[in-house]
Amino acid sequence: MEYAVKYELLHTDKKTGARRGRITTPHGTIETPVFMPVGTQATVKAMKPEAVADTGAQIILANTYHLFLRPGSDIVREAGGLHRFMNWDKPILTDSGGYQVFSLGAMRKITEEGVMFASHIDGSRHMLSPEKSIEVQNDLGSDIIMAFDECAPKDASRKYIEKSQAMTTRWLERCVKAHKYPDRQALFGIMQGGFHRDLREKSAKEIVDLDLPGYAIGGISVGESKEDYIGVLDYAPQLLPENKPRYVMGIGTPDYIFEAVQRGVDMFDCVEPTRIARHGMAMTSHGRISIKNAKFERDFTPLDPECDCYTCRNYTRAYLRHLFKAGETMSHMLLSEHNLRFLSKLSEDIRRSIEEDRFSEFKEEFYSKYYEGK
Repeated sequence: MEYAVKYELLHTDKKTGARRGRITTPHGTIETPVFMPVGTQATVKAMKPEAVADTGAQIILANTYHLFLRPGSDIVREAGGLHRFMNWDKPILTDSGGYQVFSLGAMRKITEEGVMFASHIDGSRHMLSPEKSIEVQNDLGSDIIMAFDECAPKDASRKYIEKSQAMTTRWLERCVKAHKYPDRQALFGIMQGGFHRDLREKSAKEIVDLDLPGYAIGGISVGESKEDYIGVLDYAPQLLPENKPRYVMGIGTPDYIFEAVQRGVDMFDCVEPTRIARHGMAMTSHGRISIKNAKFERDFTPLDPECDCYTCRNYTRAYLRHLFKAGETMSHMLLSEHNLRFLSKLSEDIRRSIEEDRFSEFKEEFYSKYYEGK
């Protein structure tokens, strides 16, 4: 089948598995490796779309679960789709809603049909199935849509993981059948299997046999140790096709990004940069700082002298601290813009280092500053 989203592998770093690639979508190209900001409710929190684009963001995420409940995918469809509804003309990826409903705990019940859950908004009951998830994402009109899978708890038993992984494959087959627009929306499958290599291998074979336009490695970065996270990445990306994009969901710290890219991952996302911004935290070339710290009260230097973002070009640490201490939401806006630019710039630098076959050297250079004295 001719899919709307295509991946081109441009270069592989000679010393590692780091890949430099390009994804073509109906709403533009994406240079990889790429960090993708999260716009859960069809907005990146505290930011205008133009400001998000100015950070260098090439693609953003929106959340199927939240948009299903509010305002409803039918309203988004009537508005002309998610791109027009939120005024974002670049690519969009939507997750399946699976992670959100599974995280509801006692408020949901998993069956072969799907997940029956109580809305976090008003307690109303809803069923989210593979078919419903795809229907909602078809309505949203995102460029990349994710299969409905079960993200099993990190401490689940092997017996539970075996059943969950098998059901995830059956759900993926139902997603493929339900998908109305494969010619303009790319459906990505998700590998599961917990921290059991044989189950990961089984999952990979089953989803790759469906010949989808892209694949994600699910069930990691869910609270496990860094060693377990790296343990899965040491083999999982190589189980997926070389000519398709590889995506790890929910990573947004430099160390997790570097470890994923080093092992052949192309795409990653996280709410981290905007979430910590709302708590007065900023990522800088010399590590994280808390703008609440009293030592910044009379610091009239940029947040990060090495950063070219709007915030660093125009405002000082003293002013940002003042805004935060005064409870002004502009502090959230300016810190969010900086943090997103930081990760976008990091992705740009990583891409350049892969092209020059010096990814390992760049990683060491970055770490020597970012973790200086730690």
